Amino acid sequence: MAAEPQGVAAGGVGVPPAGAAGDEYGKVEGRTQREIVWRRFKRHRLAIAGGLFLLLIYAAALATPVIAPYEYDESDFTALNQAPSVEHPMGTDRLGRDEFTRVLYGGRVSLVVGLGVGVFVTLVGGVIGLLSGYYGRRVDTALAGVMDFVLVLPFLPMLLVLGSIFRFSAFTITFVIALLVWPRMARLVRGQVLTIRDQDYVQAAKAVGVTNVKIALRHILPNVVGIMIVEATLIVAQAILIETAVSYLGLGIQPPTPSWGNMLEDSRTTMTTQWWLTWFPGLMIVITALCVNFLGDGLRDALDPKAIE
Repeated sequence: MAAEPQGVAAGGVGVPPAGAAGDEYGKVEGRTQREIVWRRFKRHRLAIAGGLFLLLIYAAALATPVIAPYEYDESDFTALNQAPSVEHPMGTDRLGRDEFTRVLYGGRVSLVVGLGVGVFVTLVGGVIGLLSGYYGRRVDTALAGVMDFVLVLPFLPMLLVLGSIFRFSAFTITFVIALLVWPRMARLVRGQVLTIRDQDYVQAAKAVGVTNVKIALRHILPNVVGIMIVEATLIVAQAILIETAVSYLGLGIQPPTPSWGNMLEDSRTTMTTQWWLTWFPGLMIVITALCVNFLGDGLRDALDPKAIE
């Protein structure tokens, strides 16, 4: 059988061929590929902190009905426009609604949109990019044409038009954003596959009769999954910011359902007098986007096949 290629193994990114240090396939100096990736990732302290804080944010969003002290639309007319206090840690708005509760519920919307877009784009863009890069010729021409068409569409006008047609909701915003950004993932995967498909081990697999599906799933996909994960984290952050921007314009999630974006829009006229109504949802947007980007940076370094161990 043909020898495995130097520097890239069928089982994953950055694994040396058989016969390297350790004399075991998939190991370097007695460590498996998974251990190598984890070792690299642990060096990136910001990524560790970002990942943990992101998990905390998502856990709080899931547990919001349990931990929220009030309902998001519950008004207390004896506590209008109150600054942060023990009873209301993030203050109250002009209708006496608890800002801490609304930040928690608003986070559920923004985080679900970000995660939904990331999963959809990774699956759809990954599959289309894999097919386009592996089969080439007519398949590549057709799929690349679709990618180019979607990419030249004016993003914000299309988002607003489609959202208005199908009525803005968390599901609609997730679907429309994913529909407009998937070519970014697909083109990235396609470029990687075009390089990998000509490697010796792929040609050897074809020569011994391995089916195209097995070659794509077992020999090519493991070598592009790392870059897909990194790109997915960036898309999650981008989706959260897009949802926030659209809701801030008053065209996304509609009150009384809170999202971080429409909470900012609602506080637009009171930014100087009631700072807490702007500061807390804005802070959550910034922290969440930073955590996702830090996590992406750490994963990129950990999954880089050219990184020196």
